[in-house]
Amino acid sequence: MPLALIETSHCNVDLKPSPIEPSWIIEGNPDARNCTLSISADGAARTLIWSCTEGKFNWYYDVDETIVILEGSIVLESDGMPAKRYGVGDVIFFRRGAHAKWHVESYVKKVAFFRTTNPAGLGLAIRAMNKLKSVISRRRGAGEQKVRATAA
Repeated sequence: MPLALIETSHCNVDLKPSPIEPSWIIEGNPDARNCTLSISADGAARTLIWSCTEGKFNWYYDVDETIVILEGSIVLESDGMPAKRYGVGDVIFFRRGAHAKWHVESYVKKVAFFRTTNPAGLGLAIRAMNKLKSVISRRRGAGEQKVRATAA
């Protein structure tokens, strides 16, 4: 079954347990929960809502991740970056390979956009294929319009 071209959701969804790796926890008993909102057709991109209660923990990023904080706040620190507080409306981008220490002060809720990066050559080939599909689709659409105009 083909995927819908447009999907909608809401930030107020039921979140399911998504425990933080126990060895990453530095302090407290943070309770993390999430709900996937969307997944791209190729599986390389996804969107989810994530929340967490008070605690301190490490986080290691194996994909690119952009977040927007919806509720609460965090103090974030990383190598070469002093601790800084982020709150509602702040947007943060983590590149694959990043490591950060999270301090959730009481509660945080975020929307997260994940993207798996492909090797440079593969990414170029995918973009070229997508461009070719787009050109073929536009030509096909223009041809159908000519046929309809001739038939009228």
